[in-house]
Amino acid sequence: MKIKKGFVLRDVCGEQVIMGEGIGALDFGRLLCLNETAAWLWTQSELQGDFSVESLADALCEEYDVERDDALKDVALIVDEWKKVNVVE
Repeated sequence: MKIKKGFVLRDVCGEQVIMGEGIGALDFGRLLCLNETAAWLWTQSELQGDFSVESLADALCEEYDVERDDALKDVALIVDEWKKVNVVE
């Protein structure tokens, strides 16, 4: 999986949001607010380029004190939301 071209994480009035930029994101028309962990995972997704739920869960476990099973569940929920709003492919 990877983040679709034209979607970026921005700080808007103190909130971390995913927004579309450029022609590739013309039909997005919204802001997706992220909590601190989801924003961190988005940044990790950008760094990894081609990512998976497992690779993000591993990164989460390395950065925070969280069990892998819990990380896998949480990351899967977040990535599912990203899929629903069509910001990853």
